[in-house]
Amino acid sequence: MTTSGPAPQIRAFFDDATNTISYLVADPVTRCAVVIDPVLDFDQRDGAVDIRSVEAILAAAKEEKLTVEWVLETHAHADHLSGAPYIKSKTGARIGIGEHIKDVQRIFRPVFNAEDLRTDGSDFDRLFADGETFGIGELVVEVLHTPGHTPADLSYKIGDAVFVGDTLFMPDYGTARADFPGGDAHQLYRSIQRLLKLPDETRLFMCHDYKAPGRDDYAWETTVREQRENNVHLRDGVTEDAFVAMRQARDATLAAPTLLLPSIQVNIRAGRFPKAESNGVHYLLLPVRARKGAEAAIVV
Repeated sequence: MTTSGPAPQIRAFFDDATNTISYLVADPVTRCAVVIDPVLDFDQRDGAVDIRSVEAILAAAKEEKLTVEWVLETHAHADHLSGAPYIKSKTGARIGIGEHIKDVQRIFRPVFNAEDLRTDGSDFDRLFADGETFGIGELVVEVLHTPGHTPADLSYKIGDAVFVGDTLFMPDYGTARADFPGGDAHQLYRSIQRLLKLPDETRLFMCHDYKAPGRDDYAWETTVREQRENNVHLRDGVTEDAFVAMRQARDATLAAPTLLLPSIQVNIRAGRFPKAESNGVHYLLLPVRARKGAEAAIVV
């Protein structure tokens, strides 16, 4: 894997509302930059959108005299709305994601009866394939397809740093869930093993942190060695079958993310909201389903 070139300049932005870490990654030589997994602030209690999180990233880029060329999504997030279109509108940056976003779009199109949704990925400016490389100034970005959490998850390797999206959490917290539609715990295990074959000192940057019990501060940077030796879901040479059994049992206890339904509708459209209705208002759907035994409560 490519490791030559300057070390990337990395600045992290933690979003308290969603426990998401966005990154501003720059080439220190040319001052070209990318933003990874930006958050659009959204209050589902009243449907209000705000831009304070993306504006903080843009202000940092301006302060450091950076030219933002790309907004890179590690996957279609289920826990926050993407701020990619806003950054694109302000900088002209292109929005990139993994080519398997098409699979995710096909899965969720019928869930929301989203007849306007294109399932060819064309809402995004670039669909990346596994092993593809591209440049940010003198930095080389290598694309790693790391599915399992969703079919489309990517990790981006930039110099000695890898932005792993929702595959790994900090070693004391473990690994990502794999129970969303299209998720697969077997694939997640194999994707993680691929990451753990990178050199020991490779830096790994998380997309989320929830502070494991006993830890007082949020954290999002670790190394391959630390993950291999200390990750609570991976240490002691756990086998694939044992990992899958653990992951499936744990996932069965997890509630859906608070912003799951609005996030998916927006993020499979590259961060854009569904088209406005005739009154000029954008609406997000809330599919209703009855739990077993409660079918009669839904009036046809």
